[in-house]
Amino acid sequence: MTASPPNEPTIRDRLVAYLEELELSTPSNFEAVSAPAATVELQARNHGFDDLAQRAQLILADVAGRRGDVAELGRVARAVTMWAEQHGDDVLLARGNRLLAVFFRRIGDNAQSLAHAVTGLQHSHSLPEPLRGSQLITLALVLDLNGQYQEASRRFGEALQIAEKHDDAYQALTIINNMAFTAFENEDVDTANDLARQMRTLAADRGITLDGLHLDTLARIALMQGHFDEAEAALQPVLDDPNGPLVSEGDSLPECLLTLVEIYERTGRADLAGETLDRASAICDQRGLAGVAARVHHARAEWYAAAGRYREAYDEYRVFHARSEALHSAEREARAYTMQAVFEAAEARRSSERFQALAYQDALTGLHNRRYIDERLTAAVAAAGRDGEPLSVAVIDADHFKRINDVLSHAAGDAVLQELGALLKRFTTGSECAARLGGEEFLLLLPGAGATAALHRCEALADLVRSTDWSALAGAIPVTVSIGVATYTGGPVSPESLLAHADERLYAAKHAGRDRVMGARRPAETVLP
Repeated sequence: MTASPPNEPTIRDRLVAYLEELELSTPSNFEAVSAPAATVELQARNHGFDDLAQRAQLILADVAGRRGDVAELGRVARAVTMWAEQHGDDVLLARGNRLLAVFFRRIGDNAQSLAHAVTGLQHSHSLPEPLRGSQLITLALVLDLNGQYQEASRRFGEALQIAEKHDDAYQALTIINNMAFTAFENEDVDTANDLARQMRTLAADRGITLDGLHLDTLARIALMQGHFDEAEAALQPVLDDPNGPLVSEGDSLPECLLTLVEIYERTGRADLAGETLDRASAICDQRGLAGVAARVHHARAEWYAAAGRYREAYDEYRVFHARSEALHSAEREARAYTMQAVFEAAEARRSSERFQALAYQDALTGLHNRRYIDERLTAAVAAAGRDGEPLSVAVIDADHFKRINDVLSHAAGDAVLQELGALLKRFTTGSECAARLGGEEFLLLLPGAGATAALHRCEALADLVRSTDWSALAGAIPVTVSIGVATYTGGPVSPESLLAHADERLYAAKHAGRDRVMGARRPAETVLP
């Protein structure tokens, strides 16, 4: 039998090269990579290359996500990442975590998205440079979503250098588009205009047709400056062929339609805005785009309100809130199913303190977030049981907070939440820890505090909130809090049951009239079953 020449590629080498080609082609032409990826998966399995079969599955999951099947994207990305954890496969850990970052970004969990993006980049040292560029793009996007505009710009710049080095015009266009959208979101008009010019020039020079996501960015930049005709003209190719290749990604058409709604509303064409909202809603329902669908309902509620149809506006707001709550429930369920796949990774444990802090931080208030508390509370309960020290938790809820949003604005509500966060930061000392659980709900962790001490501490907090001058933010609306306290002093208990007891007492405080602190009993210590 004649041996192969030493430089001749093996079957595995050829499959790896083809997978890399498909991965690089997915952003520009994802529909064309689906069948070849499925073929590579079959060939890899036939040759016993399980890792390459898993990598092909990630390409298929990426395609599913771009078609709008976010659940399939998350399911496959989680399964492949768990396989990679068990086998110590850096390439799959890089690509799998990148897709998990995309998944969590699509369902609105920006903290989880950031953690996965960081982990993916840390495993990307063995990837070809152009694929490492895609990891940088994903990280930059979620850095911006977590309020890190300058850091996002730096990562985008690194990715752009790679694209230019390898003469990848499409990836360069993708990066510039993302940079332009980030500048738009941060109201950086000069940068946004400069990047919009770069997009048009690059597309024209290299013969690239701008797709729906590119055109939506250009439209939003024009709209931000009141250039309504320019914004509408940017979207015209999408309107001329709404089912064509320019809007192949699952959410690009409804995103364009939402931008068009704003153009119509700001130019006095309310009827067209209503018709466009109906189209966007139907597309979201058809494709299962829960996040965009919630925004459509919110826009429709405002459209009704502007027309003086307040009952219909109220009904639509109820749908919006129901959709938002369903989305949040999906986030919580997805978090529970994916936590194991990522955060036990050795590379994740070695994440830099800076990025870990960002992943554990609530973007609005700067406090710790729910993910941090999920991990910290488990450790605190274990430590209390081991050391024989008490542990108290307090769940804090801003009273009648919806009035601030409804009477003033959501911006005023956000300002109140930010000030509550700042107040909690100033209030906590030593080993105490404050976090935002979500919405207007906060948590205070009090290691070493028994029931009586915790009640006194929380009453001091309630007094501080009550006595603070809120008029500059909330006008005549009073800002107070209700607090439920639970204390652990020994015996079998789970973090979930401890929080549940605190929630029960919070409910009791609200039921008793709000603006008060409730524990199980006083002054005796509370021992949870």
